[in-house]
Amino acid sequence: MKAFVFPGQGAQFSGMGKDLYEASAQAQELFEEANDILGFSITDIMFEGSAEDLKETKVTQPAIFLHSVILSQVMGKAFVPDMVAGHSLGEFSALVANGTLTFQDGLKLVSQRALAMQKACELQQSTMAAVLGLEDAVVERVCAETPGIVVAANYNCPGQLVISGEVEAVNTACEALKAAGARRALVLPVGGAFHSPLMEPAREELAAAIEQTPFSAPRCPVYQNVTTTAVTDTSEIRQNLIAQLTAPVKWTQSVQQMVADGATEFVEVGPGKVLQGLVRKIHPEAITSSGEIG
Repeated sequence: MKAFVFPGQGAQFSGMGKDLYEASAQAQELFEEANDILGFSITDIMFEGSAEDLKETKVTQPAIFLHSVILSQVMGKAFVPDMVAGHSLGEFSALVANGTLTFQDGLKLVSQRALAMQKACELQQSTMAAVLGLEDAVVERVCAETPGIVVAANYNCPGQLVISGEVEAVNTACEALKAAGARRALVLPVGGAFHSPLMEPAREELAAAIEQTPFSAPRCPVYQNVTTTAVTDTSEIRQNLIAQLTAPVKWTQSVQQMVADGATEFVEVGPGKVLQGLVRKIHPEAITSSGEIG
């Protein structure tokens, strides 16, 4: 069985999507429609902007979404998923790719999500840190014992977690994690504590938008970050998508469940190859590849 997976924030690069635009009239139409929906020329920033330009949250999230979703559409007959999943932001791409959301509604939600997260980041100084070389339970225990708000936010693969929370709490936890034997505990250059309780204002804002957006029955199951299991019920998909902003991204567990449910091949649709690397660390026998223009 074949799983199609979609990357999240951090996969962006200067020039992203330009090859799609130049190779396909369908891609051109979708990119131009995206410019109209967003009210600015995101294609100019994607194709010609610097890495710094692409770092702005209101640009980053729609850019990655557009690259992933448009690639899935121009893959043609090569895009036949038995199941889909996305890492954080990538879950929105997955839900357009499996027919739950329209392209237009997906893009609007991603744009609203990015702006809501940016606002939440500005309310309180917060950050995230990558932790390498410790078991999940140790990281969870250290976070629980650290004063202030700090939680396990991304379960990327065995031995690689990201923690998220208040700046002081994250710094304190990093020192404790190093003392507990972490190979690295490195604060990341991000402007906020994604997938932590500090995203509650953004969750509330996004919830209102999601509740007003039509969801259709998916063509195949989505393995969502919050539950890690196959979901096809639209009301459940909706609630998991709302919960995602303050809940951890359980990527390790999602991939393990997809494998348990029969996935042998994972195709990454979007910029970069980060998810392929994570999948191989979670399940070394998996066949991995990148989506290509049909």
